[in-house]
Amino acid sequence: MNKLKYIILTLALGLMFNCKSSKHVTGTDANLRLSTRQLIKENAKQVADFKTLQSKLKINYQEGNKSQTYSVNFRAEKDKAIWMSAAFSVVKVLITSEKVSFYNKLDNTYFEGDFTYLSNLLGTELDFQKVQNLLYGETIYSLKDNDYTSEVNDSLYVIQPKNQRELFEIFFLLDPVKFKVQSQQISQPKEFRHLQIDYLSYQNIDKQLLPENIKVIAVEANEELIVNLEFKNVSLNENLRFPFKIPSGFKEIQF
Repeated sequence: MNKLKYIILTLALGLMFNCKSSKHVTGTDANLRLSTRQLIKENAKQVADFKTLQSKLKINYQEGNKSQTYSVNFRAEKDKAIWMSAAFSVVKVLITSEKVSFYNKLDNTYFEGDFTYLSNLLGTELDFQKVQNLLYGETIYSLKDNDYTSEVNDSLYVIQPKNQRELFEIFFLLDPVKFKVQSQQISQPKEFRHLQIDYLSYQNIDKQLLPENIKVIAVEANEELIVNLEFKNVSLNENLRFPFKIPSGFKEIQF
């Protein structure tokens, strides 16, 4: 079983929760006349500014005819750590700039390693910064106006490199009101690989725009993996702990 599937599946205890739905961020004052430089500048203004984030995270995993939904506690310290824990700490995950770690008390196993396998699975090179940007609604790759061009398509801004790589195509779709990312798409046509991250809704938390619903689609050949993430009860800038220690005697997983 691959690492991404293992992390998602072992986080499950079958617990579901219901919360009042958050207000979606909407607007009608679309501005479709910005230059690429102006657009990138407006997008940069919307980068969420916080130290820590805490949330209930619902994860829906779909592959073929299989679909499962789980709930976890999610904590993050910006630019430093991403932490998840299932109920009773049966499964914990800790992602830092150095490594990805998790353990599972249900079968006494653990993993510690880099981002290599996840990068291969999703078809693009990932590191901590890219994973963090994906979760916070920021472009995976840094936008610089001298490297990118933009156009309007179907009432959205489409940003792409001035010179697309021969084996690697990148597109970022921004909304014309808040200038937040609506979708980011990375393709390797010759490898039949496609990664698409859609931000279905945002929420306003302490004057910061953060994703509420994210849909991740990873396609390779005729295999498709879909992960839906829903952030609920989000709070910012609290004093958080990130307890993580692999229990002694656990067996290391090799991928």
